[in-house]
Amino acid sequence: MDDVPRVPEQSRPGSEEPAALRFGVLGPVRAWRGENPLPAGSPQQRALLAALLLREGRTATASELIDALWGEEPPSQALAAVRTYASRLRKALGTNVLVSESGGYAIRLTPGVGTLDLAEAQERASDAEKARNTGDLCKARELLRHALGTWDGETLAGVPGPYAERQRTRLEEWRLQLLESRLDMDLEQGCHAEAVSELTALTAAHPLRERLRELLMLALYRSGRQAEALAVYADTRRLLADELGVDPRAGLKELQQRILQADPGLAEPSAPAAEPAAAPVRPAQLPATVTDFTGRASFVQELSDVLASASSAEGRVMAVSALAGIGGVGKTTLAVHVAHQARSSFPNGQLYVDLQGAGSRAAEPETVLGAFLRALGTADPAIPDSLEERSALYRSVLDGRRVLVLLDNARDAAQVRPLLPGTEGCAALVTSRVRMVDLAGAHLVDLDVMSPEEALQLFTKIVGQERVASEREAALDVVAACGFLPLAIRIAASRLAARRTWTVSVLAAKLADERRRLDELQAGDLAVKATFELGYGQLEPAQARAFRLLGLADGPDISLAAAAAVLDLPVDDTEDLLESLVDMSLLESAAPGRYRYHDLVRLYARACAERDEQPPGERGAAMSRLLDFYLATAARVYAIERPGDRTVDHLEVTRHPGQEFSDDGKALDWLHSEAACILACVQQSLGPETLRRGVDLLLAAKDLTESGASSLTYEAATRAARDAADALGDAHAAGRCRVTLTQVLSTAGRFDEAAEEAERATALGQAAKDPWTSGNAPNELGIIAICRNEHAAGEAHLLKAIDSFRADGNRPGEASALCNLSRVLVSMDRTSAGIELVQQGIAIYDELGLTVRLANARYALGIALGYAGRGNEALQQLTEALTIFIENRQRLWEGTTHFRIAQVHLAARRPAKAAQHAEQALSTGCIGGDWMRANVLTLLGRALEGLGQVDRARACWNEALTIHEQSGAPEAAELRSLLNPIAAA
Repeated sequence: MDDVPRVPEQSRPGSEEPAALRFGVLGPVRAWRGENPLPAGSPQQRALLAALLLREGRTATASELIDALWGEEPPSQALAAVRTYASRLRKALGTNVLVSESGGYAIRLTPGVGTLDLAEAQERASDAEKARNTGDLCKARELLRHALGTWDGETLAGVPGPYAERQRTRLEEWRLQLLESRLDMDLEQGCHAEAVSELTALTAAHPLRERLRELLMLALYRSGRQAEALAVYADTRRLLADELGVDPRAGLKELQQRILQADPGLAEPSAPAAEPAAAPVRPAQLPATVTDFTGRASFVQELSDVLASASSAEGRVMAVSALAGIGGVGKTTLAVHVAHQARSSFPNGQLYVDLQGAGSRAAEPETVLGAFLRALGTADPAIPDSLEERSALYRSVLDGRRVLVLLDNARDAAQVRPLLPGTEGCAALVTSRVRMVDLAGAHLVDLDVMSPEEALQLFTKIVGQERVASEREAALDVVAACGFLPLAIRIAASRLAARRTWTVSVLAAKLADERRRLDELQAGDLAVKATFELGYGQLEPAQARAFRLLGLADGPDISLAAAAAVLDLPVDDTEDLLESLVDMSLLESAAPGRYRYHDLVRLYARACAERDEQPPGERGAAMSRLLDFYLATAARVYAIERPGDRTVDHLEVTRHPGQEFSDDGKALDWLHSEAACILACVQQSLGPETLRRGVDLLLAAKDLTESGASSLTYEAATRAARDAADALGDAHAAGRCRVTLTQVLSTAGRFDEAAEEAERATALGQAAKDPWTSGNAPNELGIIAICRNEHAAGEAHLLKAIDSFRADGNRPGEASALCNLSRVLVSMDRTSAGIELVQQGIAIYDELGLTVRLANARYALGIALGYAGRGNEALQQLTEALTIFIENRQRLWEGTTHFRIAQVHLAARRPAKAAQHAEQALSTGCIGGDWMRANVLTLLGRALEGLGQVDRARACWNEALTIHEQSGAPEAAELRSLLNPIAAA
C-alpha cells in the first residue's frame, strides 16, 4: 500500500464519487481533492506535474518531460525518475486523470473531474475583454480582479527546470499585462487617486516597464499632482538612458507633452466611480404628479424635447432646463409632470430635492450631494466632506447611468452648478424664481400665468363639471380674480370643492372685494399657508399635535424613534400618526422609518405650534425630550465603543432612555446616519436650560469628527455651543466645548488655535471643578506638544492629565495619556521607558475590552518600537491597529497608520513598500490635516529618492515645503535642506 491519504469516499465501499480535483500553478504547484490537500512530492515531481498541467491535456513524451525537468544535462536515470514521479502522481490523482499513452503522459481534466487555476484565470480574463469591448468597464474590472486574485505568490514557485522557468516568465508577463489592463480601466473609471499607490509600488518593482510609468503619470496628473507626473517622465528618461541607452517610447513622450500643455482631454473626474452593487440602486424620488394637471401643452412639449436629446439612442448631451417664474405659477407642478412622463427614458432612476431657495435657509449643495450619493448607493464613510470632492464623486457615480435630476426651488445658479450630473445621457430640470442666465448651457423657460381657458379647465377639474357648467360666467370671474395664477386657482377651487353648500357665485362674490381678495386667496407665499391650513383643519387632535411638534426639530428629517421621543408616545402609536400625516400630504416618507417636512410645511407647522400648542411650555418640553433621546442614545454608542470610559458618567442625566441596539455595528451606523439631526439638535439646544445637555451631546458624538465624517458641521456646532456657554457665563459647559473644539482643530492640523482653546479649557475646568475637562484638556495639550516637538511641555501636560484621570477613576483616559506620554519619551530618546508606558496602556485597554482605543495604543507602541529599531514588531502592532481602525470606520486614523507603516519600511530600506503606504495615506487622509499631508509628502519623497525617482521626489518636497511655509511650520527647514543640500550645509 502507498502512503497517499485517502478521503472518506475512497475508503468506504459504496460511498459517493470522490470529490473533484483542483490544481494550482499560479503560485506553488499544489493539488486538492475537495478541500483536502494532496501531496505533490519532491521539486522534480512538482515540475513534472506542472509540465503536464500546462500542456492543457496534450500528451508529453518521456523525452519532452526529461528536457523540461533537466534541460541539456539530464541525470543518467532520468527516464526511470520520470516514470517514478508519474506513478506516484497517478496514485494520488487517479488513473482517469493521469493517463499513459504513446510512450508519454497526459493529465485530462474534464468538468466534474478537476479544474486548474490557470484555466479559471484565462476564462475570467477572456470574459473581461468581452465586457470591455461592450463598454461595461465595471464588469470588466471586476472580472480582472478575480482573474488576478487567482495568483497566490510567484508562478510555479520553487519548481526547478528550464521549462518551468520559461513558463514562469510567460505567465508573470501575462499577469503584468492583466494588471496594466485593470489599472487602465481604473483610470477610465476615475479611480486615479487609489491607483497611484499601487502604481508606485509596481513601478518600483518593474522600473523598466514603460506602460506602468505611463499609467502612473496619468494617475498623478488626474490627482492634481502635475509636477510629480512630469517628474516620473524625467526619472524614466534618465533610467532608460542609464540602463538601456534608449529614449522613452513615443507614447510616453506624447503624454509628457499633453501634461505640459494641460490637455483638456486628459482631465477626468477626481473621485472614483462607484462599484456596481449586486442589485444596483435605482432612486425614484420624484414627488407624485397631480392627477388634475391641466394645459401647459407647449411647455410640456418643449421640455420633453430637451429631455429627449439626452435620452436618445446617441445620448450625446447632458440636458439642462431651467424653469423660472413667480411663486405659485406652477413651476414645480409642470417640472414633476414632465419628469414623470420621461421616467422610462431614464431607467437608472430619478433624483429630487427641494433646494428651499425661496426661504431664508437655502439648502447647502454639499448637504444635497450627501443625500444624492446615499440614494445612489454610496456608503456614508465613502462620502467626502468638501463640496468639490462630493460633486466630483457624484458625477463619477452617475457616469454611464441615465438619471434625471429635478432641482426644485433653487436660489441661484451657484447653488445649482455642483448638483448637475455633467455626464451624457443624464438630464436636469431646475425650477427657480430667478431666471438663470448665468447657468451655462441651460435651456431657459420663462413660465407665465395660465391662459383664461387653461385656468378655467383647472378650476373645473377640481370643482366638478356640473357645478361649473351651470355658473360658467361666475367661474370665469373667479379665475380672473385669481390672476390666472395656478396656485391661487387651486386654493380657491379647493375651498369651493370642500364646501358643497357654496355656489360658484358665492366664491366669486367673496373674491370680488379687492380689499379681501388676498385674505381669501392667501396669494404668493401666503397662499401656501392657506393650502396647508385646509389640511391642518382636517386633522384629529392627536394628528394635529404630532404635526405641530415634529415641525420644531431642525434636522433634515427625523427617525421614527426620535419622533416617538418628541411626542412622548410608544413607537407603534407614533408610526400610525406619522403615516396618517403622510397620507394627507402634510409629511413625506423620506425612507422606511424616516420622515421629513417640506421646508414651507415645517414653517407652517411651527406657526401652528406657536398659535395652538397648549400649554406653551410643551414646545420646549418636546425639544427637551428630543435632546434627551439623542444624548442618551449617543452615550450608549459611546459606551459600546469605549467600555469603562468615565465620560458617560459625567454626562448630564436624561429622562429618556434612548435607543437600544442589537449589535455594535448598528450602534455606529445609527451615529453616522443621524449625524445631521444630532448636530442640528445641538444648535437648537443652546439656551440656559438645555446648554449643558447640548454640549454633552457633542462629547458623546465625537466619533463624527474622529472618523472624518461631518467634520465641518461638527466644528460649526461646537463653536456655536462655545459662544453660547461664554455668553451665559457657564464655565462647566464652556470648558467642555473648548476641549471638544481642541480635538476638532488638532484633527485638522490647526495646532495654534487648538492650543489656545485647550489652555482656556484648562482654566475653565479648574474653575468649574469638572473632572472631565481637567483630564482631557491637558491630554489634548500634550498631543499638540507632540506635534510641535515641544517635548518638555508635552511631558508636563500629560503627567497632569494622568493624575487627573487617576483621580477620577477614568482608566481609559489614563491609558490614553500613558500612550501619549510614551510618544513624548520616545521622541526624547527614552525609548525603553516609552515602550513600558504604552504597554501599561495596552494592558488597561485589554482588561476593559476596548477596540478603537486599543488601536490607538497599538499605534503608539508601533511608533515606539520603530524608534527602538524593532521594525518587524512595529509593523505587527501598526498592522493590527490599521485593521481595527478600518473596522470602526476611523478613516483619518487609517491614513495616519499607513504613514507610520511607511516610516518603518523606509527605516528598513524598503522604499517601494514605504512609497506604497505613503500613497495610501495621501489617498485616505490623515489626522493633522495639511500639516500631516506635508509630512507624508516628505516621507514619500524620501522613498522615491531611494527608488531612484529623484525628480518625482523633488516634486513631493516642493509641495510639502509650500504647505509648511504657508503655516509657518518648523518642518520647512528640513525640506529646504532636502531640496538644496549644498546651501543648507
